[in-house]
Amino acid sequence: MIQNFKGSLLLVLMLCVVATHAAQNETYLEIKNKMLTVRQDLTRGGAICFVGRKGQARNYVNIFDEGRYIQQSYYAGQSINRQAEGQSTFWSPWPWNPIQVGDYKRNRAQILESSRRGKSTYVKCIPMLWDMDNCPAEAEMEQWTTLKGNIVHVRCRLICHRTDTIYGSDTDNHQEIPAVYPISSLNHLYAYRGDKPFTSEAVDSIDVEELRFGEDAHGWGRYDNIPERWMAFVGDDGWGIGVYSPSAEFFWAGRYKPSRNGEAGDEATSYIAPVRTQHMSRDSVVEYEYYLLFGNVEEIRHAVKQLSK
Repeated sequence: MIQNFKGSLLLVLMLCVVATHAAQNETYLEIKNKMLTVRQDLTRGGAICFVGRKGQARNYVNIFDEGRYIQQSYYAGQSINRQAEGQSTFWSPWPWNPIQVGDYKRNRAQILESSRRGKSTYVKCIPMLWDMDNCPAEAEMEQWTTLKGNIVHVRCRLICHRTDTIYGSDTDNHQEIPAVYPISSLNHLYAYRGDKPFTSEAVDSIDVEELRFGEDAHGWGRYDNIPERWMAFVGDDGWGIGVYSPSAEFFWAGRYKPSRNGEAGDEATSYIAPVRTQHMSRDSVVEYEYYLLFGNVEEIRHAVKQLSK
């Protein structure tokens, strides 16, 4: 009897190892239900690369380059010039900026672990420094993702073990929690900006500001009065993506390129980032959670209200 128990336990452990190993050898982790299909790219740090309605091929996530997707991105220290070490001339000077997908030269983050169980996934990766050419960050990122109904719940963790001293240690930095890039066809921006959150007061339709570089440079729009801590981009049909981040202090949002009908592979993109200000040391462990919500604005707001109770 004891031998049979040991044999059964060993078999279960072996199956768990096989399942994890199989996940590591896949290109994607996929979870889906009657409403949504969600995929994470295991060739790009396990970042969310696809969200679509069940049974439809259309992707509502922009994946034009490694700076897009729905991913973790952090900032620490002062912006410095490292062009002699391969830093992008466009993204210079720049702070310490590990991101989940890859760098500006399309070198990709390395997956260390990945697994899927039911409607939940786990990934761990070595992120890349965005502004550098093939420079893995001295850190690991972890992500736990769960799909339930029209809601994707994500928990994130960054574990730093940096040995550098070049960025300094006396700055507080704005952190994207997370960086979200919906397709630009989701072109209508909404949030509640009043002083009576989660009441019958209507949400606000917000003019979308365009990110521009060069002589007429303009940053993302900054929105400080977002008491319900969510914003959403929806398309002309009223359906879209909302982002709720409970620890957000303010939001950045906007569009890059003027196109209002771009798809997943187009340069034009929409953008939302809940933001909080945080000091990060060389051995910081940073954690947060957020929710992606799908549907019309009323459905998104109702889901946030339930989550915030």
